[in-house]
Amino acid sequence: MDITVAVRARGITKCFGDVVALDGVDLDVAQGQIHGLVGPNGAGKTTLLGLLLGLAVADEGTLEILGMPVGRALAAPEGVGGFVDGPGLYPSLTARQNLAALAALRGQAADLDDVLHQVGLTDVADDRVRGFSLGMRQRLGLAAALLTTPRLLVLDEPSNGLDPAGKKHVYGVLKRLAADGTTVIVSSHRMDDVESLCSEVTILATGRIAFSGPLSKLSAENRELDYRIRTSDPEAARTLALDAPRVRVVDDPGMRQDNEILVVRTLVPALDELVARLVRAGIAVRELAPVVSPLEAAFLALTEQEEVSR
Repeated sequence: MDITVAVRARGITKCFGDVVALDGVDLDVAQGQIHGLVGPNGAGKTTLLGLLLGLAVADEGTLEILGMPVGRALAAPEGVGGFVDGPGLYPSLTARQNLAALAALRGQAADLDDVLHQVGLTDVADDRVRGFSLGMRQRLGLAAALLTTPRLLVLDEPSNGLDPAGKKHVYGVLKRLAADGTTVIVSSHRMDDVESLCSEVTILATGRIAFSGPLSKLSAENRELDYRIRTSDPEAARTLALDAPRVRVVDDPGMRQDNEILVVRTLVPALDELVARLVRAGIAVRELAPVVSPLEAAFLALTEQEEVSR
């Protein structure tokens, strides 16, 4: 099946003086996908987002957005919305006035009530932004990005300052947009948020792509992870785990006070075999989860490898 590509980058390089922010980056992001962008500080995430939003141009390489080549002039590509380093807002204006000013600046008609409703700010539409929390500002930044009905939405840390209810609301908006065909690129330091929201992820390290692809591929990699297992019979479960092939029982300092939790280090196939053994022995498995998520484990391993190779 032919999948339309919303972003195609080839050999993108961007330098600031002697600092190489992006070094030969190749990237494909499919239409209608929520794509995560993660990496340590200084990895090049902000620079890449800036290129997608037309805030900077690459020194080398080619970039196509929504099927159109991006030129060498600073300009927001048509059909692209979003923000980097937080949304730019006028503190002395209300939420509605901020959106009205942006719409007027762009010379476009916009349904302000609709975008305010989408992001859950209807009740504070006429409040001045200077009194908004960080999470409310993030929501208003998303509303501003939605004014243009973008086909590519680029967001930098959109969950900053959001409480659980606010995060659920905003992520619901992003999922609905993606279901309707909008491509969403989200940069975040929160691995759990990326895992719950994104279907694919790109890991940047020192300006290079360390990994780009489906999240499922990360967990399928030949990499051992630590898993915590809570069972109906901790002692019997520990005895079985000690005897299980390709499984190591580890002492996790953070869980020493909880005798009901067993921590093992293994690959997924061996973990499956251990769970089957526990069930056959009549031991109920009440909780099974990685101590560190597959994305976080891959992030740490891949970024450390990239640092060493430099």
